[in-house]
Amino acid sequence: MTPEQGGGPRSAVRSLATAHGEAAVPAATVRARVPVTLRRALGQRAELVTFHGLPDDGEHLACLFAPWDDTDPPLVRLHSECLTGDVLGSTRCDCGPQLDEALRMLAVHGGALLYLRQEGRGIGLYNKLDTYLLQNDGVDTFEANRLIGRGADERGYLTAAVMLRTLGLERVRLLTNNPDKVRQLRAHGIDVTETLPTGVHLTTDNARYLAAKARSGHHLSLPTLDTEAPA
Repeated sequence: MTPEQGGGPRSAVRSLATAHGEAAVPAATVRARVPVTLRRALGQRAELVTFHGLPDDGEHLACLFAPWDDTDPPLVRLHSECLTGDVLGSTRCDCGPQLDEALRMLAVHGGALLYLRQEGRGIGLYNKLDTYLLQNDGVDTFEANRLIGRGADERGYLTAAVMLRTLGLERVRLLTNNPDKVRQLRAHGIDVTETLPTGVHLTTDNARYLAAKARSGHHLSLPTLDTEAPA
């Protein structure tokens, strides 16, 4: 069981409240706000926000860009940590290009990026790297997770919803191709008023990976490319 699916006193309290038809009340508070200038966000100034009391006790981060137009809900991106893609620039996924795209958009339009510590769709870095070996033999990214005894996608977005509510962002426009993020945020009380698609960052190296995401329900329109590269 993953931390966001259960496990832990706060999760138990929230589950009990939901079972009795009560709205889950965020327990988190803002811990610190740190101004930074981000090269990957067109050199714009942003505010990094840390939290106390998140449901899974993780060190998740909000990256806020101002100003945004108060007449419309702010643009929000939920980005799951990917060390290989975000930091090392691995070409076998689209995580790094998606992060860069979101930061550039937010630098221009304002809004928030939540950087969620959900490496490998929730299975962790070492397990993710183990699945790469299976993917090298032709197994797709989701089946590889199952073959090592983990869920195809173990991410939950309760923590993201709590972060948004703590920041006062209860109505948002969500930058995503993943309908599960929309469903889960709405289930946790966030009003997703609009979904904006991310770009499709397709290369010969990540073609099988993106094809697997499309089969899993992600909204991706993929041209035909050579798919012999690992998924």
